[in-house]
Amino acid sequence: MKKELHIFFTCLMFYTRIPCPKNITHHPDYLNKATRYFPFIGWIVGSISFIIYSLFALFLSTETAVIFALIISVLTTGAFHEDGFADVCDGFGGGWTKEKILMIMKDSAIGAYGAIGLVLLFLLKFKLLSESILLFQIYDGMAVFKIWLLFVSAHSLSRLAAISIIFTHEYSREDASSKSKPIAKQFTWKEVFGSFFFGLIPLLVFSYFDPKVLFAVIPVFITRYFLARYFQKWIDGYTGDCLGATQQVCEVLFYLSLLFLWKFI
Repeated sequence: MKKELHIFFTCLMFYTRIPCPKNITHHPDYLNKATRYFPFIGWIVGSISFIIYSLFALFLSTETAVIFALIISVLTTGAFHEDGFADVCDGFGGGWTKEKILMIMKDSAIGAYGAIGLVLLFLLKFKLLSESILLFQIYDGMAVFKIWLLFVSAHSLSRLAAISIIFTHEYSREDASSKSKPIAKQFTWKEVFGSFFFGLIPLLVFSYFDPKVLFAVIPVFITRYFLARYFQKWIDGYTGDCLGATQQVCEVLFYLSLLFLWKFI
């Protein structure tokens, strides 16, 4: 149990800015095992975002509360995944060879592709989240609980889609230049089981109230498949930035899929 707690806190410290016990370090072995808890981080980030949304929604409009929810999610993770998304936009938008793409993604400066991508990403998140929440508020008596499930399911499922890439593809960089390299070394059935368990549980609870939400898994993992295929084609695998980009894109696809299901099915 003590070892599992250490692994969990390693995951929490690596993927968020939440304070952890001082004896927790980025040990490569623990960091590799910590992938089993990566979707559970989505429970935490989603819940924090929901709490901030709920507090601001008491006094302000839904749209304004959603903006504050997005802000707190970025602050909680340190823009970890958003940074990866921007790097992927810059790398694949401006590079035409594996070496060039990897070099651009390693650069800490943000380019035009990354900036434009982030603006469009946050606009989509804001609009889709606001519309989803308004639907709950209008038609549902259990709106608060379902809005919480919406936040948590989006963050956990998108993280599952991202981390599952390490189970099926090889890490692209040959050196140790990326801080995400340790998670790419090896994994066991515990990492696979833990990822899928924590990634799917919130959605399964959500489906108890509305079975249609289970269909959102299909477009999310279709998107994950084509993203992984695209990364494989251009850089022979993935990097930590690719995982971050996958998480962000799949989160948006989840919101979009639910809106489509609720409005047309």
